[in-house]
Amino acid sequence: MELILQVLALEPTSQVLGKEPIVPFAILLVVILIVPILFERLRLPGLVGLVFSGLVLGSSGWNLFESNSPMINLLSEIGLVYLLFVAGLEIDIEQFRRRKSRAFGFGGLTFSIPLVLGTLVGHIFGFGWNTSILIGSLFTSYTLLAYPIISRLGVVNNEAVTVTIGATIFTDVGAVLVLAICVAFAQAGTFSFAKLLTLSGWLTIYSVAVLVGFDWAGKEFFRRSGDDEGNKFLFVLLSVFLAAVGAQLIGVDKIVGAFLAGLAVNEAVGEGLVKEKVVFVGSVLFIPIFFVDLGLLINLPTLMNSLDTLKLTLLIVVGLIASKFIAAFLTKLLYRYNWQEMLTMWSLSVPQVSTTLAATLVGYRAGLLPIEVLHSVIILMLVTSTLGPLITSRIAVGLISPSAEKPASTTLPEQNTQEINSAFTIVVPLYNPQTQQYLIEMAALLARQTNGTIVPLAIATAAAHMDAPQLEASLQRSERLLTKATAQSRVLGVEVEPLLRIDDAFAQGISRAAREQKASLIVMGWGKRTGLRARLFGNVIDGVLWASHCPVAVTRLMESPKKIQRILVPVENLIAPTLHPVQFAQMLAEANQAQVTVLNVCDRRTSSSKIAAKRSHLSLLVSKLAVQNSPEIQIIAHENVAQAILQAARLYDLVVLPFIRNRTSPGGLAISDVTTQLASQLTCSIVMLGEPQRTQTVVMPAGVPSTTSAI
Repeated sequence: MELILQVLALEPTSQVLGKEPIVPFAILLVVILIVPILFERLRLPGLVGLVFSGLVLGSSGWNLFESNSPMINLLSEIGLVYLLFVAGLEIDIEQFRRRKSRAFGFGGLTFSIPLVLGTLVGHIFGFGWNTSILIGSLFTSYTLLAYPIISRLGVVNNEAVTVTIGATIFTDVGAVLVLAICVAFAQAGTFSFAKLLTLSGWLTIYSVAVLVGFDWAGKEFFRRSGDDEGNKFLFVLLSVFLAAVGAQLIGVDKIVGAFLAGLAVNEAVGEGLVKEKVVFVGSVLFIPIFFVDLGLLINLPTLMNSLDTLKLTLLIVVGLIASKFIAAFLTKLLYRYNWQEMLTMWSLSVPQVSTTLAATLVGYRAGLLPIEVLHSVIILMLVTSTLGPLITSRIAVGLISPSAEKPASTTLPEQNTQEINSAFTIVVPLYNPQTQQYLIEMAALLARQTNGTIVPLAIATAAAHMDAPQLEASLQRSERLLTKATAQSRVLGVEVEPLLRIDDAFAQGISRAAREQKASLIVMGWGKRTGLRARLFGNVIDGVLWASHCPVAVTRLMESPKKIQRILVPVENLIAPTLHPVQFAQMLAEANQAQVTVLNVCDRRTSSSKIAAKRSHLSLLVSKLAVQNSPEIQIIAHENVAQAILQAARLYDLVVLPFIRNRTSPGGLAISDVTTQLASQLTCSIVMLGEPQRTQTVVMPAGVPSTTSAI
């Protein structure tokens, strides 16, 4: 025993960790779990924390990990491929089609100007033309890190924003193709037009084969697979790595194939649980490890002691920001956008993350980019990923969404006319007997107010055989829940239609039953899990929110809904507000003779005249609801929206929040929204109202006009 301890004492920590792969993997998981949360609380992107972790754990810090570790190299390589695949998958082709010509115009400017300026920077520092052009290509693409911000502000449909989103398909494809050509010639050693034509020919054939072939195969496979999400998920992963292998066979880097695979299956995957699972797997494991590996490559002494590196870094950062500004300014002149639209386009196109970092690492490993450029681009990522969203949050507030230019409509579209006279049906999924009473009470209050019907729903999970003991036990449990719910509903004096359904999964069963019953609302219980976004909603609630055709009220009730007297409804965006939470709160308030307060939090520096204008504007919006007792309007000036709402909520029994699903950024590290922060810290009852994924008009009962909301 003493001999073993002596041997261990003599061995460096890094060697001990190297002999036990499970130890560094466990450390990586701890880093991925904790560090991004800490940095987001400091209002810094989580990926900045991951790169910083790599720096601390690597040779410049504690020396726990080595950048050439086989395990880390493998996981980082998968993360690199995954990063570019998700970048292709997340490109919004529909946004590109809406403004194709202007997206091409801005895309051409924000690609060519940074390419020229970046090439000039490389040439100034004495790099060869191939390296200089590759440096220029690193300036061309951009990552929409601020998408959650513009989504929350309701300005996604602003033309300038739509054009910026659509232009990513041009810049990303262009950057990836330039990378492929530069790296291919670096490996070949010499340049000739014959080689260029040959490589271009193979790239064209390969790109068409992937984009057309994988698109057709994906749509066919998804059509034939039905609801088998596991097979769909495996097909998507297989597509990624087949395309990566194919790219290497024609002499280009695998990330080109991964990116094209993402574009190819983009439409087949669509928006749904399969895409969410694909992105989830990469964003929680492989992509974060890639960012940690980037940090391991940083040589801090070389970076700090080299004046040339610092000059190169400064010139790259300034050159990138200036070139994107020039491109946005020329676009303003070309298409006559105003200054706020121009500055928003600039701030959205500044962050350099996914494609830029992947291309840099590939160029570095190919020997085309020196370590100084790698250091400079990592610092560029840190600066732009912080600066871009910060500017967007300040500038995009003043944008106008097309929907905000039109007066709120109080009539229903023609296609929903048939549903006006239908009963207001509330589906209440039952599972937990402890929360069932409050759920039924909540539904009863709403049903009485609308002369509606409650449909208590119990799902018995299907087995392979209909006479299986497990199914029989599930049916008996479901029947007991329904019997209890029926008795509770009748005591409360509402019409009840209990429903027992056998289905493969709870989420699918709930969303399908709600559609069959023509439900107007689904009221679900939410457990006590709080904290991370991934833990905020369970798989069942998550699945229902994705698939449901109607609003979903996810409730965490701390006391009986009949005792609720004061209801707070925070409204974050006054430009294109979603009034459904206000409508929901008002329905509940009228049933309980309660008071609703609509709250908006503005910046602390907002003048009193602007606060008065906001109050007047919000009062006008709320007055269009034509309710019996008008809600109270409250405007608070505060530097932190979440903290202001938390302080105000201490005086209320219930807070009604909109649930807006953030589009996951290509890095998988979406900026957390106010709703997530509030859900984990509020101590009173909460209702989160989730809207359907598609843009639609939601049918509300008589007296509560509908509004259109794109979620």
